[in-house]
Amino acid sequence: MESKYTIPLSQIITEFSLEELYLPKPAEEILLSSPEVSRPGLTLTGFMEIFEPFRIQIIGRAEHTYVSGLSEEQRKIRLENYFKLKPVAVVVTTGLPLSDEWMAMATAHEVPLLRTAERTSAFMAALIASLNTALAPRITRHGVLVEVYGEGMLILGDSGIGKSETAIELVKRGHRLIADDAVEIKRVSAKTLVGSAPELIRYFIELRGIGIVDVRRLFGMGAVKATERIDLVINLEPWDSEKIYDRFGLDEETIDILGIEIPQMTIPVRPGRNLAIILETAAMNNRQKKMGYNTAEEFNKRLMEGME
Repeated sequence: MESKYTIPLSQIITEFSLEELYLPKPAEEILLSSPEVSRPGLTLTGFMEIFEPFRIQIIGRAEHTYVSGLSEEQRKIRLENYFKLKPVAVVVTTGLPLSDEWMAMATAHEVPLLRTAERTSAFMAALIASLNTALAPRITRHGVLVEVYGEGMLILGDSGIGKSETAIELVKRGHRLIADDAVEIKRVSAKTLVGSAPELIRYFIELRGIGIVDVRRLFGMGAVKATERIDLVINLEPWDSEKIYDRFGLDEETIDILGIEIPQMTIPVRPGRNLAIILETAAMNNRQKKMGYNTAEEFNKRLMEGME
């Protein structure tokens, strides 16, 4: 499955310290577009009907042993047919040695050939995780992302509602800022959203009346974080005396972001409310729910038992 996003092969080479056996052109110019990888066992045996060249190909001990056991003539034919398909890159794992035929075919068909000392399973798992993050579907939302008691909290609301001021108060109370104003959200798996800040405004926060503040320099490295999983969405809105707000917490509200349902709470804002303490309590309560205890349901159960 191709992604509409791309990353240069050089990023993967640097991240995994890959040995460059052959590159037809600078690695910065070779673009990767798929978060999936393949082990071409069937392809090397001659089954060519299904092959996706945009995937990184992994040559492990099984593929290497099979090819090495072929006669010289068969080996040349199989490798010729394989490299003719022009995979975006081939990575040999476990530091396996390659015969001259591998190098000759890669060079003839201009296919990048790389090597790692890592074992196949461990390398594939790490590579897929890295590609899933780098090529994940993404959107940018206007809001603030903070980590509170280990919970990633995305704060949304109209401009001027107090999102940045609340974030600064949370940072002062020992929590961490990930992004202010613009939050880049990536879907890195079927169940996980990860948020970060654009490089230009990373670790900066805007406070009306003061201006731009560098949180990392003002509060220290412990006050910021590069990325964080989104566990809870807080929607801040002006207090409406005509609106009936949830008093017990029995109503489970969610919001759909990139096809994933995230728990959401609507917090009314008015003078005198300490939003930092409210959000700390919301974070702890959400964490408690994930651990199997729902206070609202427990209270409702006691109430029903008392009425009986």
